[in-house]
Amino acid sequence: MFHPIEIPFGCVMLFNVVKLKEGVTIEDVEMELGEMCNVVKNTYGDDNGGFIGGQVYKYTGFISDEGSVAPKERTSDDHLAIVTYWKSFEQHEKSHADAIFNEKFSALAEKCQETYETGYEMLWQGVPE
Repeated sequence: MFHPIEIPFGCVMLFNVVKLKEGVTIEDVEMELGEMCNVVKNTYGDDNGGFIGGQVYKYTGFISDEGSVAPKERTSDDHLAIVTYWKSFEQHEKSHADAIFNEKFSALAEKCQETYETGYEMLWQGVPE
């Protein structure tokens, strides 16, 4: 469950922002989030499904002064970030149109004020030499 992941060059990354409804905490959605991630990992994690790996992050409130080109007073709302890696965008879309995924995602979405997912094509990756 908490193992390192290897991201192959040429994959796509989907970045999902999940903003919870007012009064809903991360603890309130842990079960839905865990079940959804487990379904993705166990149902679509093969060559046909295309899922490579993923991560879930909690926004902590800090914004880098050194890495930002924006007014310092700029802030972001509390949210979760779900980052997933896929062999192709088409495989991602097929998995997310599937009834098994939709059942789990719908349970999470009921507790969200907003959720959106944007896709990215990898241009570079590297590690220290």
